[in-house]
Amino acid sequence: MVGAVASVIRQEFGAGRVESFPLPTDQDFLFRLLADIFQNHWEKIVFGTAVQGAVFEIRVADAPRNVDLADGYLTVDFGFWHFHLCIGEHKASPPEVAAWRRTARAEFSRTLAEDDTPRSWGLRLFNGGGEQQLSVFLPSPFHADNRMLPQPDWSRLELWDGLRARYLGAEPDPIDRAGRKRA
Repeated sequence: MVGAVASVIRQEFGAGRVESFPLPTDQDFLFRLLADIFQNHWEKIVFGTAVQGAVFEIRVADAPRNVDLADGYLTVDFGFWHFHLCIGEHKASPPEVAAWRRTARAEFSRTLAEDDTPRSWGLRLFNGGGEQQLSVFLPSPFHADNRMLPQPDWSRLELWDGLRARYLGAEPDPIDRAGRKRA
């Protein structure tokens, strides 16, 4: 298949089947990817963490004032608030702590329905301890503004397709447009 990229399908507790497309975890790659997402697509994304029992879905009203990197930490500054994410070598902590904090797994992912068609799309980062650092929830053809759409809007996969093309060299995947909204 043209544009096919290697993926891994995992059964994840509480989430079901998740297909992931591994990404490099070096600081330069992650900084370029995250700066692109937060500087150029901030108005299209929802982000936060998603762990069993808590999902933080943050949407911002304005572009970040600054996206910077210092001592291995990405900082995305929205003015009134900001966040830090360890994506590179952090020298201010003991090596074992720095290794735990740093992104060890990065992936584009899509959650699969029972028929193996996608129902959500995103980017996930995990630290060296396997804990989730960040989820970026990408636009869904099934939802907009916290409501179900009456019909899928496949144009909402534009960001997913663009990120996969830029960072994986992948063509749009027809399977992304095969899903159905959940009842």
